[in-house]
Amino acid sequence: MMLSRLTFALLLGAGAVSAADTRDPLVAQGEYLAKVGDCAACHTAEGGQKYAGGLGFKTPFGVIYSTNISSDKSQGIGSYSYEDFYEVMHNGNAPKGRLYPAMPYTSYHLVTDEDIKALYAYFMQTRPAATVNRDNEVGFPFNVRTGLMAWNLVAHEDSAFQPDPAKSSNWNRGRYLVDGLGHCGECHTPRDLFMAMDGSHYLKGAMIEGVMAPEITATELRRQGWTHDSLTRLLRKGYSVKGGVFAGMYPVVEKSFAYLTDEDMHAVTSYLLGSDTPLPEPAPRPVTLDASHPGYGLYRDYCAGCHGQQGQGKPNVTPSMYANATLDQATATNTLAVLLRGIPAQSYSQTERFAPMPGYARELNDQQLADLVNFLRQTWAHQASTLSADDISTLKKEIVEAHDE
Repeated sequence: MMLSRLTFALLLGAGAVSAADTRDPLVAQGEYLAKVGDCAACHTAEGGQKYAGGLGFKTPFGVIYSTNISSDKSQGIGSYSYEDFYEVMHNGNAPKGRLYPAMPYTSYHLVTDEDIKALYAYFMQTRPAATVNRDNEVGFPFNVRTGLMAWNLVAHEDSAFQPDPAKSSNWNRGRYLVDGLGHCGECHTPRDLFMAMDGSHYLKGAMIEGVMAPEITATELRRQGWTHDSLTRLLRKGYSVKGGVFAGMYPVVEKSFAYLTDEDMHAVTSYLLGSDTPLPEPAPRPVTLDASHPGYGLYRDYCAGCHGQQGQGKPNVTPSMYANATLDQATATNTLAVLLRGIPAQSYSQTERFAPMPGYARELNDQQLADLVNFLRQTWAHQASTLSADDISTLKKEIVEAHDE
């Protein structure tokens, strides 16, 4: 169906503002869009004021700290003109210098002028924070920001969002949110030689801070049996019948996706799953615990106490192993990362939470880890997992190196 420019412009800025909101509608819309863009999660340090910056991000070139984006005129962005704000969002060029692409202007350039105006209106009236911006811990030559001019020429294209006329308005809205403000590709897409997103492997998964941001293409999500309902629950609540989020995805759900309107959430899941209509629930796969498997005893001793003898999980304690998406990923990276480091307690509401999971890096050797990982993936994900102790050793190095970057 061919979309008119007017129809699509209205769609992109469509109703996210509550009728009961008495503020300037542009400011209210900007606040919603700031949540979609996950601005608070990146620009708020632990225990710090909202939008005051100071959160560190490990990169292959050193630690980059998020900046103060409050309305403070000295340390924040309160003195920015609209043109300044637009240039930051589209090209990473700030009045005081160029920004590293840790600020995802490589995705935000897809944001429409109307939505950038709403974001600007919102940020200009946020609570000012006089917090001084932290110096990045980046060594030579990467601390010479004039080099970013050349990087932008090679790796960045300031192009507008182009809807696909062959797709529905709902699908196009989802693509706009995922690829633009949601900037999902920044974590879920591998990097090329220039450390830019590799467009030929978009959303195919990438290592980031010691875990795999998994592949989230429609092909892979549908292979794993995701539906609109299960994906909506994961993005809205942080967990579903297919497991829960952890590591860097947890604050993304808590501070961003949880606030999407029902319409926008449906658009996002439609785009990610490649379907506007409901997908069939996958048929349950039979599970047989092989007591002769070398990993069976390890599961019984280290996992069954919380996850259940049959892997059924416990409400408000642990997720189920059945159809668990982490176990069913193409690689065992995240299964191993969780076993090594564990997961802290995670709360989704006053009545919904998961207990902490300990890590077993010091308790299990490489052969034991291989046996346990293979047992988990073979039993509940039906993956032909045949990792050896050497494979585990190699994976551990990749996990540690990615975590230390």
